[in-house]
Parts: sequence; structure tokens; C-alpha cells
Amino acid sequence: MVETVLLVGVVASVFVGFNIGGSSTGITWGPSVGAGIVRKTTAAAVMTFFVFFGGWTVGRNVMDTLSEGIITIDLTLTAGVAVLFFIGLGILVANIFGVPVPTSMTTVGAIAGLGLATDTLNYATIAEILSWWIVTPIIGLWIGVIIGRYIYPKVNRRVRIEKSDGPLLVLDRQGAVPKPAFGPNTTWFELATTVVVLVIGCYMAFSAGASNVPNAAAPLVGGVSGLNTDIAIVVATLAIGLGGFTIARRTMESVGGELSDIPLLAALFVMVTASTITTTLSWIGIPISLVMATVMTIVGIGWGRATRPITVREAVTGDLEDREIELGAIVAEEKEEAPTPAIGEKEPEEVLNAADLFNPRAIVKYVSMWIIGPSMSTLLAYAFFTVVPGIT
Repeated sequence: MVETVLLVGVVASVFVGFNIGGSSTGITWGPSVGAGIVRKTTAAAVMTFFVFFGGWTVGRNVMDTLSEGIITIDLTLTAGVAVLFFIGLGILVANIFGVPVPTSMTTVGAIAGLGLATDTLNYATIAEILSWWIVTPIIGLWIGVIIGRYIYPKVNRRVRIEKSDGPLLVLDRQGAVPKPAFGPNTTWFELATTVVVLVIGCYMAFSAGASNVPNAAAPLVGGVSGLNTDIAIVVATLAIGLGGFTIARRTMESVGGELSDIPLLAALFVMVTASTITTTLSWIGIPISLVMATVMTIVGIGWGRATRPITVREAVTGDLEDREIELGAIVAEEKEEAPTPAIGEKEPEEVLNAADLFNPRAIVKYVSMWIIGPSMSTLLAYAFFTVVPGIT
């Protein structure tokens, strides 16, 4: 019986990890794949390695919170399998609505529902987690505003991330030992920017592993009959990697299309900001959604870029002198000979007339899922464990 439950749990964990891999690989490597800097297969392979690295190190802190911190009793194997079922259900609903699934939030909701049904919920821990869920979007938004208003326009004037025709590096076979050499059109600047893009992608993959591996692994690490923590991490990593090599191929092509058409440089700012927020919170054991920080940073950069025509004083006092805030400033390429407008100066026409940075309806849908996802998993788990209390 125990072996059967464990097998079902492993299958459920693989299903959850598979879907996580499809979503997080697209978010992490989509911009780089779209720019032609890395191939899909290479992106999936690198993603798998760094997801394992993040889950094996920082992710353990999140696993402790999920398996021991949210409820005052140990999460048993049978209860963990049921939790994985509700996580999978949340993923299914999110996929139906076509938005990245807030897996960490759905996981916490399912375990919290168990705690409410069995009167074992650790209210202090859940209050801390909820407070970070409220603060994190605000942090991402305002960091994005600062980047978009003061940093991105200047960097965008000086840095052009472009991919030349032909391979980046080739093997020089003229000597006795083949050695790497520049491709036919490669420059030192292109090589340097490519390395930066790859390093940032690896960093985001690490962050994704720290936050997402515990979601698929923690429910299996329960009781005397559960999996060993190390084995559970390996199972979850392999499942995420499988998702990266398969369903993520389409995600990498389409990621960002609904929220934004931002260039690669802006995407790198988003990736660094979102990864740092997620990794930091994972380090202190807070289950957090990488998607949450990513989306709000995108919105912040766009809003900060769009509000450059007004000063802080004008924004606070409301004295705008008939000025209008224009969205979409981040997606237009400024002419090289045109200087970056100072704060308070009007943007060039080609910037003001660019397509909208983000779709407000898409933002509403994403934020709605951050509320609906964990709320639904909490209510369903509460109802289930109330009706079947013996499973815990």
C-alpha cells in the first residue's frame, strides 16, 4: 500500500515538475532564444543544470517551510500526494486561462487548506508568507520604475545587443590542437554581451530552481515512508528538465508576447531584478512566485520609462501643465544621434508613438490568477481534508 502511494506521489510530482519546466524555461530563456543567442535545446540543458543547483542549495530552505513550517505537524506522504493533486489542478486551471501558473502560491494554499482542516495551521508563518506576497509586487514595481526612469534609457543609448550572421565561435584547426576562434562576423563586444546574456539566464534558472523545485519535491518528503530529500530534488529536477526539453519549446517562442514586446536589454534588467528578489526570498525560506516579480518589474520599467516627461515634483503635486503620460516608450528604438531626453523633457515622437508596453487586461488576468490560484487550492484542500481527515 505504501509503495503504491509513493508511486502515485512520484507520478504527481513528475506531472507538476513537467509543467513547471514548461513555464519557467520559457520565462527564463525566451528572450535569449528569440534573439538568436542560444538554441532551444541548449537552453533546456542549461536550465536543467542550474535548476538542480538552485533546488539543491537555496531551495532546501523553501522545502523546510513547505514541509514543516506552514503546519505544526509533519506533512505525511499521503497528505503530500493529495497536496500535489491540488497543485496539479491549479496548474491545469492556469493553463486553461493561458497564464503562467503561480506554483509556489498554489502549493502554499493547498498546505494551508490542510492546516485549516486539521487545526494545525501555523498562523505566524502563513502571515509572514502572505505579507511577502503583498510586498514583493510592490518591490518589483518600484525597482522597475527606477530602472525605467533613470537607468534603462542611458544604458540603451550605449549598449546594443545584436547577433551577427554566422556562428559566434568556430574551431581553428590550423594548429596541432584545435582551438576556439571568433566566427566570421564576431566582435569582442558581441562575445562579451553574449556571455552577459548567458550568465543572466543561468542566474534566473538558478532562481527558478530555488523557488520551484520545492513545489514538486517537498510534498514527497513526509513521514517515514516518504522520499529522501536528495532523491526528491533529483526527481523534481528531472521532471522540470523534461518540461524544458518538450513543452517549453513553444513557450520560449511566445513568452512575453502578451505582456510586452520589450527588447532584449530591457528583458535582461527584468531577469536580474526578478531573479534577485526571488532568490533572496527563497534564501530566507519564503515560497514566492518568480512570475510575480517578473511581471511587476516589466510593468515598473514601462511605467518609469513612460513617466520621464514629467518630474517627481509634477507627479506629486499634480501640476502637469497639460502634459500626458505616454505608454510604450520602452519598445521603440531611439535614433543614435538623438540624445536621451532629460527628466521632464518630452520624448521624441518615434518613442511616444510606439506600441503599448503592456496590455492592461493581461496584467489584470495575471494578478487575478495570483489571487484565484492559491485561494482555490486552499478551499479545495480544506474541503477535501475536512471530508477525509484520516488521510493526514
